[in-house]
Amino acid sequence: MKIWFDILTPKQYLFFEYFIQKFRKQHKIISTTRRYQQVNGIRKFGTINPVIIGKHGGKNNVDKLLASLDRTKLLTKKIEKERPDLLVSFCSPEGTRVAYGLGIPHIAFSDSPQAKAVMKLSLPYVTKLLTPWIFPKDDFKEFGINSRNIIQYRSIDAGIIIKNYKKKKESKSSKRKTILIRPEESEAAYIKKNSVTKKIIEKIISDFPNEEKIILSRYKGQTEELKRNFNGKIKIISKPVSGQEILSKVDCIIGSGGTMTAEAGLLGIPTISLNAVPNRIEDYLVKNKIIVRSESPNRISREIFQALNDENVMKKRKQKARKLLSSFEDPHQVLLRTIRAL
Repeated sequence: MKIWFDILTPKQYLFFEYFIQKFRKQHKIISTTRRYQQVNGIRKFGTINPVIIGKHGGKNNVDKLLASLDRTKLLTKKIEKERPDLLVSFCSPEGTRVAYGLGIPHIAFSDSPQAKAVMKLSLPYVTKLLTPWIFPKDDFKEFGINSRNIIQYRSIDAGIIIKNYKKKKESKSSKRKTILIRPEESEAAYIKKNSVTKKIIEKIISDFPNEEKIILSRYKGQTEELKRNFNGKIKIISKPVSGQEILSKVDCIIGSGGTMTAEAGLLGIPTISLNAVPNRIEDYLVKNKIIVRSESPNRISREIFQALNDENVMKKRKQKARKLLSSFEDPHQVLLRTIRAL
């Protein structure tokens, strides 16, 4: 079988890498992506090398539309020649359109029903949708997919990414504690909330002068804004990094409720979520006390202090995270069953 994976974001790259490594032992794999710094930069840390077709449209809606239309045309030419038997994507709008137009079955994954624009452009045309059990099927009903075509699996996608981590010895050499800040996804179409990150960073700089503080920026504009406000006061990393590498070196993370927030929590790292993107995964991890949710600079400062100074809290977090991680099923088996049933 020839299986096509269309990979649009760093999370999708890390998630699908796990499946591709398994499938390519017995199947022909085609993987595509787009010109997008966040994805293209992370490829050097991975084991797959997708073909770059088209580009990311940026923040502007008109630019997004034009980039998507151009990419759809380019993908059509590529896929028409390749003739894959199946598309697997994370609800790629361009991949969906091409697969539908060429009569290729499409199995899509999603843990982001809040990304309504993407859902509306993809779900009416997918063959099957696979989603974590946390999401009721009703979360997707407004997007034109029959509930009979939705298959739930008992796992969180961040858990699959962690499962694919290469085993390494712990190598913390610095005596200084490290605080990592991951700002919100400022160019995503579904971001509505005003940023509270600036006040939180100011509080952390003030309350933790002796700790190493790192901001992991996402985009050029975001990096420039951070440098205008904090240059010289905090380390700013603007290039894509290995999530496994950086998380192995931090003692506490303030995230925006996305994939890295979930990864950190499932690794047992004290994690505070700003809940910039309200979602069921973040809710689930908060309810299970894997992460803490707060947008209050004062409370976040207290949580960081406890995380850096209370070893018992750290041990309990790791134990709880390991127990939850071990309870997840392998969605590769779910995907296999779905393919066989088509």
